[in-house]
Amino acid sequence: MPLLAPRLLPLLLVIGTGGSVPRPLALPQGCYIAEEAGEQTFRCSRAGLSAVPNGIPNDTRKLYLDANQLASVPAGAFQHLPALEELDLSHNALVHLSGAAFQGLEGTLRHLDLSANQLASVPVAAFVGLQIQVNLSANPWRCDCALQEVLRHVRLAPGSGTGIVCGPEARPDLVGHEFLLLTREEELCGTGRGGTRRSTDVALLVTMGGWLTLVVAYLTRYVWQNRDETRRPVKRTPPAQPVRSEDSSTLSTVL
Repeated sequence: MPLLAPRLLPLLLVIGTGGSVPRPLALPQGCYIAEEAGEQTFRCSRAGLSAVPNGIPNDTRKLYLDANQLASVPAGAFQHLPALEELDLSHNALVHLSGAAFQGLEGTLRHLDLSANQLASVPVAAFVGLQIQVNLSANPWRCDCALQEVLRHVRLAPGSGTGIVCGPEARPDLVGHEFLLLTREEELCGTGRGGTRRSTDVALLVTMGGWLTLVVAYLTRYVWQNRDETRRPVKRTPPAQPVRSEDSSTLSTVL
């Protein structure tokens, strides 16, 4: 009877699984599961990926997709990972992030690496609700209002701020400059020191234009009034009537 146990074990496994032996989870080529510092980690670094892979375990806390060929991150790409705390998308070819790229990670994601990609701009909506520390360095940023708004919603990874540099799509006078230094001098969203200066200039021009319009209107009215007065006929005073001799003699008699 003891000799039958090894033979019966596979049969019992087949019966217990509904007639099929469970297969291990199929992972994308170049990817593997590990446990690092006691946390479930999924690594797909340098795996030649052009899209976010399938088959990532739901309990993954750290996900490394760095050094691949990802060009975009679609909406809800990671919403099936409710425990994800750290996401590395660095050293890819990212040019586009969906506004809902990190949907479902609002309560868990803490660290996000987007460095060394081809991002010129990112939607603010992608970061709303996230409590994350992000690395945005080594991208050809457009250095616009959208980037400034993003920085209001995130915390930069230590030492990464100096790597946020304006790229070729930025204003010519901004190309090659550190974005954080520029924001100290100019507010790109219409308020602040630089924005206030521009707004003041616009307000001054509007005011001057209003006064100029009033002056022109007054002069036009004045000219038309003078023209009307010159066209009116002049009323002449009638000449005095000569006193008749009869009237003079009568007056003498009375006197």
